[in-house]
Amino acid sequence: MADNRVIKKTALVTGASSGIGKATAEALIQDGYIVYAAARRVEKMEDLKKLGGIPVKMDVTKDEDLIMVVEQIKRDHGGIDILVNNAGLSLYGSVEEAPNSEARYQFDVNFFGPARLTQLVLPHMREQRWGKIINVSSGEGKVHVPLAAWYVASKFALEGFSDCLRAETAQFDIDVVIIEPGAIDTPITGGFIDPLLEYSGSGPYGAIAQKMADWFRNMSTEKGTASPPSLMGETILKAIKAPKPKTRYAEGVGVKRAIFFKKWLPDRMFDRFIMRMLG
Repeated sequence: MADNRVIKKTALVTGASSGIGKATAEALIQDGYIVYAAARRVEKMEDLKKLGGIPVKMDVTKDEDLIMVVEQIKRDHGGIDILVNNAGLSLYGSVEEAPNSEARYQFDVNFFGPARLTQLVLPHMREQRWGKIINVSSGEGKVHVPLAAWYVASKFALEGFSDCLRAETAQFDIDVVIIEPGAIDTPITGGFIDPLLEYSGSGPYGAIAQKMADWFRNMSTEKGTASPPSLMGETILKAIKAPKPKTRYAEGVGVKRAIFFKKWLPDRMFDRFIMRMLG
């Protein structure tokens, strides 16, 4: 008698306590995947647990946390079939004024953490000759803005890393996909403002910092100046389910226009375009 049972794929979503990560975990759970939702604040994921997700505590900057979670999933479900590297933070402030310690931490969270987690999940994917690695970058992984050098650099690094990884792992039928959100109404957006003003709000870059802070304050779904996190959850689910996904998905308010102008305008003309956007 034929065995018609469907083997569910197991996904690990980082940064799942809010925003894009939570929306992605919800979308995958509702579509029938086994979902491990990882974040530092496990108590913020009770709603995902009620939906059927498995919350796990993880700080992406701590190697012992990454190893522990990957080993737990191996024991319980054989391994990770789908990795969504979403955990991230933002450091805004001028290059001159932002502390180097914060810049390094920015890279630990946005780049080195996802890179290390990718190393840990690859053996299982390679051996089974199937896997999906979804790296959540940003529109600012392609487009620069003032007072965001460390954040932009970390996302540029993640994009280059992903391109190299895609070429390396294609032979094992592992898809590597880059997600480039535009303006999304999430807690991380509000988190841009405090460090921006702390480091650069009253110094020589204060005028630009105040304009950027106002720009962030104006970002909301209600005003039409930002997209809901659910848009990115749906986009990531689409990429995962696609037999041959695109290498990049750019979605959210403003991102496609910004990437288009970045591609075709000379650098200094694009600089002026960005400054005009700030008002």
